[in-house]
Amino acid sequence: MSRTVLIVDDDPPVLEVTAAMLEDLGCEVVTARSGGEALATLSGDQRIEVLITDLNMPEMDGYELADRAARLRPDLRILLLSGGETDGHGLPLLRKPFLEEDLARTMSQTTGLC
Repeated sequence: MSRTVLIVDDDPPVLEVTAAMLEDLGCEVVTARSGGEALATLSGDQRIEVLITDLNMPEMDGYELADRAARLRPDLRILLLSGGETDGHGLPLLRKPFLEEDLARTMSQTTGLC
């Protein structure tokens, strides 16, 4: 049985490509385009085990989303994505742009693969 991953990014092409990479890795993928949408999805879908979120988003950045998601679901594994930030504030961080192999390696080392 594959793991369910929620990917959050406000940039639709990046969201689509990352979701496709995760599907290639065997994940069941759920997507959201904002922090608010992601929190609503997490509240309603208990299958989600991993949250992968972009850091730089309007309204609610990835740090705030990660904090609120962890309070909502303490068992949730979280991976941050960023093209500019270098500090994950204690959470694993994957720098953009990345290849599918980079995503697989980072997940294997931090959140676990699907």
